[in-house]
Amino acid sequence: MSSTGPTPPHVVVVGAGMVAHRFVESLLSRTDEAWRVTVIGEEPRHPYDRVGLTSFFAGASAEDLELDASPLADERVRFVRGATVTRIDRGIAEVVTDRGERIGYDRLVLATGSYAARLAVDGYDHEGCFVYRTLDDVEALERFVERRSAELGRRLTGTVIGGGLLGLEAAGALQGLDVDCTVVQSSDRLMSAQLDLPAGDALRRLIEQRGIGVRTSALTTRLDADRSGQVIGLEFRDGSWERTDVVVFTVGVRPRDELARAAGLTVDPRGGVVIDGGCDTSDPRILAIGEVASFGGQCVGLVAPGYAMAEVAAARLLGLEASFAGFDVSTKLKLSGVDVASFGDAFAETPGALDVVYADPIAGVYKKLVLSDDAKTLLGGILVGDASAYGSLRPLVGGALGGDPVAYLMPQDGVAAPTGELPDEALVCSCNSVTAGGIRSAVHDERCTDVKAIKACTKAGAACGSCVGMITKLLGSELAKTGAPLSSALCEHFAMSRRQLFDAVRVSGLSTFSAVIERFGTGRGCDICKPVLASILSTLTGRHVLDGENATLQDTNDHVMANMQKDGSYSVVPRIAGGEITPEGLVVIGQVAQDFGLYTKITGGQRIDMFGARLEQLPEIWKRLVDAGFESGHAYGKSLRTVKSCVGSTWCRYGVQDAVGMAVQLELRYRGLRSPHKIKLGVSGCARECAEARGKDVGVIATEAGWNMYVGGNGGFTPRHAVLLVEGLDDAGLLQAIDRFLMYYVFTADRLQRTAPWFEDLEGGIDELRRVIFDDSLGICADLDAAMARHVENYEDEWKATLDDPEKLRRFASFVNAPTTPDPSLAYTAERGQARPATPEDRDAGVLIAGTTLEVRR
Repeated sequence: MSSTGPTPPHVVVVGAGMVAHRFVESLLSRTDEAWRVTVIGEEPRHPYDRVGLTSFFAGASAEDLELDASPLADERVRFVRGATVTRIDRGIAEVVTDRGERIGYDRLVLATGSYAARLAVDGYDHEGCFVYRTLDDVEALERFVERRSAELGRRLTGTVIGGGLLGLEAAGALQGLDVDCTVVQSSDRLMSAQLDLPAGDALRRLIEQRGIGVRTSALTTRLDADRSGQVIGLEFRDGSWERTDVVVFTVGVRPRDELARAAGLTVDPRGGVVIDGGCDTSDPRILAIGEVASFGGQCVGLVAPGYAMAEVAAARLLGLEASFAGFDVSTKLKLSGVDVASFGDAFAETPGALDVVYADPIAGVYKKLVLSDDAKTLLGGILVGDASAYGSLRPLVGGALGGDPVAYLMPQDGVAAPTGELPDEALVCSCNSVTAGGIRSAVHDERCTDVKAIKACTKAGAACGSCVGMITKLLGSELAKTGAPLSSALCEHFAMSRRQLFDAVRVSGLSTFSAVIERFGTGRGCDICKPVLASILSTLTGRHVLDGENATLQDTNDHVMANMQKDGSYSVVPRIAGGEITPEGLVVIGQVAQDFGLYTKITGGQRIDMFGARLEQLPEIWKRLVDAGFESGHAYGKSLRTVKSCVGSTWCRYGVQDAVGMAVQLELRYRGLRSPHKIKLGVSGCARECAEARGKDVGVIATEAGWNMYVGGNGGFTPRHAVLLVEGLDDAGLLQAIDRFLMYYVFTADRLQRTAPWFEDLEGGIDELRRVIFDDSLGICADLDAAMARHVENYEDEWKATLDDPEKLRRFASFVNAPTTPDPSLAYTAERGQARPATPEDRDAGVLIAGTTLEVRR
């Protein structure tokens, strides 16, 4: 800084959080002028990522969460940490700190943020009661849990009061500390500010599936303590009482506007310093940004609008035109294994708005798009259970959807969404206000060739990270235009493709996610790479999917080894190899279904599914089935599902080979084989093809000369017929060919890629596949054979192993504090002599089935 010339203008920033950091960064990056900046922060820390606070419980250190140090290290900046501003003297343009220091300003920026509220009930300040706002808060929570669990010599029970976005993240944090946790919500659903009732119900099921209890429409009236002042329980308005060892309040935040009030600035009656579109307060020398600022009568506790205000304030101080456009309240839940997003006009409050809703009763997915009355403009949406489309949809809000709305809601292997380019003005990163045009400019003008470079250049994806998928897609599209090579990275945490990562793990011999990401990746992983690693590690190590830290990597259904249904109950699917079952086995299934009041259905895969089992009933049901000789049918995993067969030569007068015997042999050989996607096989005893083998990933058709083997078929939204790979194999030759085909697929396919598109992408096509499998053109057949032999040798039934392990059984409870209590939200009615989930109309009419045994009402 020059020692001569006029004194540079002085900007004082009160607050040193994320928004203050962004203001200083923006101000300094927009000008070379000799500004002086003083930043005063209460915490004795460098600004840190409050959005990523929950990652502290996943191993991130305080240093890991720190924001870029360079803005506050600039020579133009003085950073005063651990100091509190106690007064603003507007008359002489000074602030006074608790240290007695008086600091003059030309312009003052209030970025004091907000504080976490506690419920105004008796006992809110007992020992063991916390808020969830700062690093100090989470560090204190961690220390308390460690100490208290040691004192009591048992696992603690915790309660989070408040079921919003932060409350669910706090519940995940408690669970990460090995605390049995329940979320208590006063309204009728979780995340009620972002989700409608059906979405809230779907989210509740996902949260409960993680082993976190949920209690809605529950008003806490008092917290009780023992003689030492330690919290021991909660009382609710309905008179019920629940024991707890630790309480975390997440009931909202309140703006830190006390300085502004004392200084006589205009403050909204509901709290917050009133600002205009330029972030100016009622004093022209003072601005307010972030959660302390009230715009249009609202204060919003999200980082995205705070960043937008910071950019506006910096621009206005430099004499540039800028205006705050209002609050973008798009949110995405950051809780492993729970995919939730809400954006735009999620509640369809726009006059004439239309809803397009998709619900998957098998996967427990709820999605809704809100459209304009002509069904052309996207207004908002809700995604629960599968928020993979969030990155594509969020930038389109307010613009033309560009295609059939249903295409955006289908599963990843379903109807493809329209692929038209986003307009330059489409907002990709709402946290940092980065448009599609900004991403394109970074690629072409700044020569950014990977996501990391895009983040550094534009800040896109550097906050909550929910837009990284869209950034990756845009980056690939723009690189393709220049002819530059496209990255095959699995996600931002692994620069490798799934195939490369599989090889790296196989060669290194690593057996845990933490070891793999430490050696081959960066960061802490995400909902893309964690399930992929879970599948890879299962294939290579043969360990139970719920063993050790790998249990936390599993997809939703794998967590409890069952398929969650639309009402939050589960299906039970025992293996019936080749569709062959004894009368005694039928009796057992029938008796189990009858005793537990389950709906039964014979499926297209030639087995019997039982629907309507509650979470706490699963171990009891499976014990009955395992004792009778049944095992898991793996209806929930990305693995072998079924091997369909006709009766073959055993009974049919047209059959030329034993189709049932071969189907049973194949199913018992490949059961439990984890793969990039589900696998289905079929065996037909003659060319009449009654088993529909050519619609399967591997189809086997009998001839007089032996078995013909077909590959690369599947049903679904884009059905494909399998193509002939080889003719006239004997039994041993067929097994070896299928072994190698399946293992080659497991070794080399992309994430969530079915055998059909994988086969189509193979360089050299069917001829090259034959050379790999039969001529060993790649020299890997011995590896493929050994891998399959290892799988067959190490197979164990996942449910039998679970029943023998008390620790694994702990996750099967509807409520962590009442493990055997049925979920009261489940209700059924009779249809065609069986139970089915009750609709709202059924509930209103009272035509429900009582008890656990079906009683058909006439």
